Amino acid sequence: MSDLLPAAKLGHIAATRKEGDAAFRVLSVEDFANSRAEITQWEGYAPTPLVSLSALAAAIGVGEIHYKHEGPRFGLGSFKALGGSYAALRVLQRQISAKLGQEVSLEDIRLGKYKDEAAKITLVSATDGNHGRSLAWGCQRFGAPCRIYIHAEVSEGRAEAMRELGAEVIRITGDYDESVVLAKTEAEENGWFVVSDTSWEGYSEPPRDVMAGYGVMTSEICNSLGTPPSHVFLQGGVGGLAAGVVAGLRQHWGKEGPRVVIVEPELAACLFESARNGEATNFAIQEETLMAGLSCGEPSGMAWEVLSEEADDFLTMPESLVAPAVRLLARPLPGDEAIEAGESAIAGLAALIAARQDADLSAKLGLDANSRVLLIGSEGVTDPAIFAQIMEGADAA
Repeated sequence: MSDLLPAAKLGHIAATRKEGDAAFRVLSVEDFANSRAEITQWEGYAPTPLVSLSALAAAIGVGEIHYKHEGPRFGLGSFKALGGSYAALRVLQRQISAKLGQEVSLEDIRLGKYKDEAAKITLVSATDGNHGRSLAWGCQRFGAPCRIYIHAEVSEGRAEAMRELGAEVIRITGDYDESVVLAKTEAEENGWFVVSDTSWEGYSEPPRDVMAGYGVMTSEICNSLGTPPSHVFLQGGVGGLAAGVVAGLRQHWGKEGPRVVIVEPELAACLFESARNGEATNFAIQEETLMAGLSCGEPSGMAWEVLSEEADDFLTMPESLVAPAVRLLARPLPGDEAIEAGESAIAGLAALIAARQDADLSAKLGLDANSRVLLIGSEGVTDPAIFAQIMEGADAA
């Protein structure tokens, strides 16, 4: 086990959970049901694989590892295909319904009945890559103009993928949080509509729809597993993925649901700091993490409502684990399936292995030979150039 990944020290905070009903209130059973009813009708929909990594589980001394591989999702390479596109459709539904003075259906917009109205509604967002790609894909399908704001460190490969889907891409010199501010400002000035996975005061509907879309993935997992996992390791970012998954698991399994462990890069640990302070807390990013999709300094307020009540542990991990974990999935132990994953997909995997290499931390997390661990492989290879560099043995920048 010791040579699977480099030795690393993880940061750990045991959460002081608040009492509440956020897993049912922020995201309702109906929210998830509505997103599932719509998204499963989309052309190209198919459940993504839930891969059992039995050899790896045996090597690190846990009972099971189930890895939800989101690389094949709608050909877009990540779970975000479920969120941004669905939220875009919901924005169009609200705006077209208001303009026409009557409720219009998601299906009619999807099938092009209101294409003239949709063409006059510009949707915008800031992104590290995958959310913007999902939004661009949705706008292309539903006939709405799309503007995507990216920060200085987003790779040109990811920017080009969004342009190929018809989006106008605006690159800024600052970081992700600055791109969020610019997208919001220019939308307000021009009458455009922001489709963000981050909520703020007075802005909650699109982020709720984004998280509701992620519930399709969680539903697939629950339908595949006969019994709940003992642990789920979830990558951080703004918290939308983690909150959406946690709410779905809680609604499905109730108190029998898994122990929730949140994992973030040391370089962008806004949820870790929020747990430390007991309230949503911004994190000043000084250096960009290789895990581009997790390079977020400001947590989503709505997501934090859920995580403050449902998360049990918060971990931070060093950059030294990222590339080796990507390579470990692609070149697995004998008997396990090879998985080509992007940098942000491996946070939970890397943290799990590192925790099992640390007896004290493993005990604090309740990990043992009987543990059944769920991991969310949030993306496949969304930037082939970076993946190739990692596979050559270089810690890509």
